[in-house]
Amino acid sequence: MIQLNEDIKQLSCLLEDFLLKNGVNYNIAHYANLLLNILVLILIILGINYLIKRFVIQTFKTFTDKTKTTFDDFLIQSNFPRYVGQILPLMALYYLMPIIFVDYSAILAIFDKLFDLYVIILVVWICRSILRTSKHYLKTLRQFNDKPVDSYIQVVMILVWVIGLMFIFAEITGESVRSFIISLGAASAVLILVFKDTILGFVASIQVAVNDIVRIGDWITFDKYGADGNVTEISLATVRVQNWDNTFTTIPTYSLISESFQNWRGMQESPGRRIKRAVYIKQNSVKFMTSENLEELKKVALIKKYITSRQEEINKFNTDNNIDKSLPLNGRNQTNLGIFRKYVDSYLNEHSAIHKELYIIVRHQAPTDKGIPIEILCFSRDKRWENFEYITADIFDHVIAAIPYFGLQLFESPSGDDITKLYGFQQEN
Repeated sequence: MIQLNEDIKQLSCLLEDFLLKNGVNYNIAHYANLLLNILVLILIILGINYLIKRFVIQTFKTFTDKTKTTFDDFLIQSNFPRYVGQILPLMALYYLMPIIFVDYSAILAIFDKLFDLYVIILVVWICRSILRTSKHYLKTLRQFNDKPVDSYIQVVMILVWVIGLMFIFAEITGESVRSFIISLGAASAVLILVFKDTILGFVASIQVAVNDIVRIGDWITFDKYGADGNVTEISLATVRVQNWDNTFTTIPTYSLISESFQNWRGMQESPGRRIKRAVYIKQNSVKFMTSENLEELKKVALIKKYITSRQEEINKFNTDNNIDKSLPLNGRNQTNLGIFRKYVDSYLNEHSAIHKELYIIVRHQAPTDKGIPIEILCFSRDKRWENFEYITADIFDHVIAAIPYFGLQLFESPSGDDITKLYGFQQEN
């Protein structure tokens, strides 16, 4: 480096002497000499930069190809070797500038400023490259698959840029970083207003992670934003949800802790997925069962034993208490609705897709203006959405088709055809 300095000085003096001896104006010769020095500096920097790209970057790539970890592969993708490779050309520039601009103090001062600013930006770029590499690498690890890594990386990246901007401001203005921080404190109210969403998102990201509210891959439903699908990304400001129709919905991260939404993770981790649906029975179709009705329903294999044992119990009670059975209302009797509920319960317990270790309930709810709700509450073994819908449809197809066999009727609001037929019947009469 010392020999190079001497060579540049000697070349510069020879050029200036040559121009002056040939009658060239001193100022012109002086600036021509400066131009030559700048040209030599550019050629040296470009040469060093070329060698760096050919040697250092290629060596780094060769090294990464031989390692098992993917971290260094992500370093290459984020241009880390290229940024680091610029350190040597900058060192050469740092040592050569005072020599080339020894007689140009004003220009040297400008170049010093530009050099310092570029160094600050280069350090920020290197930090950004490392952070991007860390983000991509952590996403390949199983223990971080469902963590909001993007949020943490974005927070650190914002801090790096803030620190970088502080040093850039200090370099341009000549003030210390401490003075800049003091000025920043005075403007904190404005900054809080400007970066309100970022601050709220940062707080929300921490709470989401600490309280394990949402993970990447969770199925969530957020009616306010029309979101119904899997979480694909959790960033500092937004949560990205891929809906079942393959559209994407963006939700503010802060909304996850300030508003109510539904997370289906508990269902996905549980042994089964809940089926909860009701059929509505016409109230005037409910009746006491006669012995002929009971004999007919004994043909149904699932409830034959139940009907027999239940009727024996009822007959014994009525006999022991001398109940007058000339009127069905007296004493105890079986109803078609009660037998139907028992049939559905037996059907669910025999169904192979229903989880037998979880609740299986067929319950009679309070009558409504649409009939008597008979609600089925059980859990399917298969939790996948498509198969769950098939299982639910299969169960209710069977239940709806079975209702008439018990002398019951489903409630259904009259349609236009029903009204037309009724009107036609009245006209005929």
